[in-house]
Amino acid sequence: MTARHLNIALLLAAVPAAAATVAAVALKTSAWQLTASRHEIRLSPRPRKNCPDCKGSGGWWSEGPYPDGEQCWCWDRPEHTLRLVPRNPWPDEPPF
Repeated sequence: MTARHLNIALLLAAVPAAAATVAAVALKTSAWQLTASRHEIRLSPRPRKNCPDCKGSGGWWSEGPYPDGEQCWCWDRPEHTLRLVPRNPWPDEPPF
């Protein structure tokens, strides 16, 4: 292996680590939560810390005779899921 090939190999080895670091920092500063399992990678929304309505709590309790929790607009975003391994829809064992 020449010096040029070694430099390129080291650069290519460092790129995934740098990309993972950048992604982790971006997720910490943004309003998304990353969940990874064997079957999927999921990005779930979290309430925004700088929201003027809920101030980062994600919602509030309504007043009146029937109080209920209301979700803030900053948390109402779609969830993104990337399936890695398909789940077995029909298990081999009976349910009982």
